[in-house]
Parts: sequence; structure tokens; C-alpha cells
Amino acid sequence: MNGAVIVSRDGAVARVTLSRPEVRNAFNAELIADLHDAFGMLASEPPEALRAIVLAGEGAAFCAGADVAWMRASAALSVDDNEADARRMAEMLASIDACPAPVVARVHGAALGGGMGLCAVADITLAAADTVFGFTETKLGILPAVISPFVIARIGEGQARALFPTGERFDAERAMRIGLVHEVLADEAAMDERVAAVVGELLSAGPTAARTAKAIIGEQRELSPADKQSLTVRAIARQRVSPEGQEGLTAYLDKRPAAWRD
Repeated sequence: MNGAVIVSRDGAVARVTLSRPEVRNAFNAELIADLHDAFGMLASEPPEALRAIVLAGEGAAFCAGADVAWMRASAALSVDDNEADARRMAEMLASIDACPAPVVARVHGAALGGGMGLCAVADITLAAADTVFGFTETKLGILPAVISPFVIARIGEGQARALFPTGERFDAERAMRIGLVHEVLADEAAMDERVAAVVGELLSAGPTAARTAKAIIGEQRELSPADKQSLTVRAIARQRVSPEGQEGLTAYLDKRPAAWRD
């Protein structure tokens, strides 16, 4: 990696921190590559080794969109080169979206442009009350194209139609109302407490059960009702007879903590 992202560990919890505070963690080629590499590396870890990922930004903002110098350089690229550039961004977002471990986004300061894509691909998005949000691309004469599949899946077409063309900025309460953010906290201290609590909840769940619960949501996206039924019936049957499922049910009946909570 290039140093634009810092990955740290606390046991089975990883923290992925955008580390370009001097530009409010704005995207450039290095940050995109480092995020893709970080989540590719983490995705290979087994459930017992990695049970939660916290995605955060260093400094004053979570992610303020695209780096000005990077955008200026893209203006001189050919259409083919710009497509390759955009594809790398799309693949990075897809790697976070598809990461088997649950991802908790800690959002503060600003989440603009591509930073909105990061909010959308996280499983649980928490924001400080004074965070500013916006699909600001149209203000620059471009558009929120690469992030749109992830964002529309999160907030719906109606909200996207209201917010994509204007590029207007909005507050954390509106971000929560449209479903981009799950909870708004008073300040960063309160948000850190809530992040710790959410991670604690994830650690109390069965490692494979938590991952499978996340996976089954994405697996149903393009399925017919009959195929959804087949998928979900098979999934719960397999989990019930798995060692983890047996341990969880036995622990509940025995009124003791499950093994993964020791």
C-alpha cells in the first residue's frame, strides 16, 4: 500500500483509516488503490479472526470527495483512461460492499462525492451531528455515476432523483431520514462510544452467523421469490446444524455464554 490508508488491529476488530488529513481524505489514485488492497486483504481472513471492521477518516473530515489535483489530472486523460480510472473506483467500492465481515463507518466532518459512496457500502453508518453530506459532483460539471449503484440500493431512486442533480449539501439528520446514515450522534465522543457499542454487539454474535446474515441480503438482490425462499431455507438449515449453530442453541438452553463470547 501507498500509506494513504492505515490498517490497525485490536484482536478480531480491524480499523481502516483514510490517512490524507491534509486534503480532508479526498480521493486520489493512491487512496483508491490502498482501500481496495486493504479490503481485499481483510476479506481473506476467516470469521473467527476478523469479526468487525471500522472505517474512519483521520483529521477534520471522513472523506471530502475527489482530490483537486487528481481531478485536474483526469481532465487531460483520454476517454479510455478515464474509464479505467473510474473502474478502479468502482472496484474499490465493490470490494467494501462485498467484504464478508461487517463494516461500521464512523463519519464526521464531511462526506461528499465519493465519500457518500463509502457511507453507502458500509453495513452500519454512524455520523456526528455536525457532519455535512452531499452528492456534490454536479457542482463541478460531472456526476455521481460510479457511486450510484451503491447509493441507489441504499437510499432508493426517489431520494437519488432529488439529490443527485442539485448537488446540494445537507445535514446528518436528513442523511438519516433518507437511509444513508443509521444513527446520528451528538459529537465525536458520543460517536466513538456508539462505535464501541456496535462493535461489541457484533462480537457477541456468532462469527459465521454474522457474516452469513450479511451475505444473505446481497444474495437475494436479483432472485425471484421462489429462489429467495430456496436460498433462505437452505441457509438457516445449514446454520442450525453447524457447530456454531449447535453451540449457540445449547448455550442459550444452558443459560451460559456461547463459546465465542468467552
